[in-house]
Amino acid sequence: MSQYASKTQVPVGRSQDEIGKMLSRYGAGAFGLLEASEGATVEFSMKSRRIRFIVDLPDPQASEFIRTPTGRARTAKQAGEAHEQAVRQRWRALALVIKAKLEVVESGIVGFDEEFLGHIVLPSGRTVSEEIHPQIEAAYGAGEVAALQIERVR
Repeated sequence: MSQYASKTQVPVGRSQDEIGKMLSRYGAGAFGLLEASEGATVEFSMKSRRIRFIVDLPDPQASEFIRTPTGRARTAKQAGEAHEQAVRQRWRALALVIKAKLEVVESGIVGFDEEFLGHIVLPSGRTVSEEIHPQIEAAYGAGEVAALQIERVR
């Protein structure tokens, strides 16, 4: 299966604008976007919460851009184009996930905190996910997680 928007031609700036407009439409307050070569951060406030998405952007020197899937070397121009395509894909995927999360909340399928839980910024400045991920890894590593229990609904 190929990645969502793997062939998109939508410029990064348009995806970023779309995210900002979408957040505004759904009632977000402040919205910020920070970019660096290795990644980007999208942060906004909504429903008395600060939400942060961190997007790792692909390394332009990664082998997937330097070489074709068959192993042939790409020219510098081809490698640059392949990298730009991967960056455009990441931004389209981020726009999709944010839109989906906002829509399931708006539709009443799940609550805001439940849907955005891992991305809620805590007073420490870290997200819930950043705080609890090491504990989850430790619990699974030690085998301290209860076996899956499925109850039959009648």
